[in-house]
Amino acid sequence: MSHALKQVFNKDKTFRPKRKFEPGTQRFELHKKAQASLNAGLDLKVAVQLPPGEEQNDWVAVHVVDFFNRINLIYGTISDYCTEHSCPVMSGGPKYEYRWQDEHKYRKPTALSAPQYMNLLMDWIEVQINNEDIFPTNVGTPFPKNFLPVVKKILSRLFRVFVHVYIHHFDRITQMGSEAHVNTCYKHFYYFVKEFNLIDTKELEPLKEMTSRMCH
Repeated sequence: MSHALKQVFNKDKTFRPKRKFEPGTQRFELHKKAQASLNAGLDLKVAVQLPPGEEQNDWVAVHVVDFFNRINLIYGTISDYCTEHSCPVMSGGPKYEYRWQDEHKYRKPTALSAPQYMNLLMDWIEVQINNEDIFPTNVGTPFPKNFLPVVKKILSRLFRVFVHVYIHHFDRITQMGSEAHVNTCYKHFYYFVKEFNLIDTKELEPLKEMTSRMCH
């Protein structure tokens, strides 16, 4: 793909390549199992629980990829309304501002606009989940020691997407009639991170009131 075309694809976040599970692999079977329990209308609190006889890291890996794909699409639907002008700061209301830090260009936490932050975030997560050393795809290849710390970082940062979307762009979500879809995705995500203790309570603070109403 040419660089120019790649830029066009990256600009529209919904074109970001989805990480897929190879049919016939253990992850694919787990992915199907997770989808089946959701499609059966199972209570989300129950649906996130580790199925008997399955490895927790496999179950977590499948969900991280799935949440990345889904939250990426949710952000894609409002991205035209999340601009340098409308959202010069990556925030969740006046009390919460998120700064970006990585191992390359931004070694110190740096204040960025929401669209800049989102682009860096989605690119960064994509690199992590496609890295065989962190998310091995072969059955029998052990997960590395840093798997859970990386997962916690990914999920904490994905939570910030919900914070920004709910606090700054919820009117747009409602206009598009996507409220129920976004709420279901949020509840699924919330129950999952609580079930496996994957996000610090203080990170969840910005949506605390909404969460207590939505997730009893």
